Amino acid sequence: MFSFINVFRVIALLEGVSYILLLFIATPIKYLAHDPQYVKLLGMPHGILFIAYIALAFVFKNDFSWNNKQFAVVLLASIIPFGTFYVDRNYLKAAK
Repeated sequence: MFSFINVFRVIALLEGVSYILLLFIATPIKYLAHDPQYVKLLGMPHGILFIAYIALAFVFKNDFSWNNKQFAVVLLASIIPFGTFYVDRNYLKAAK
């Protein structure tokens, strides 16, 4: 069923996957094999997903009744590898 919570969960998943691919596959290839094409390929989609994740976190802050500490965890998760998976499991899935 369509809901904006599910959209947020999908964005969180895609943002996390794109970040992991960018950090652990594209960046090493760029510096070890001197081939920046994967960073260029993944950079823009990851940036868009990152912005969408942050924007949706602000939109849903009141709906989920997150206090400042919880909201900080949700925001910081976007810059920590595997962080969005933690947020999905502990904050978003429970609110479904």
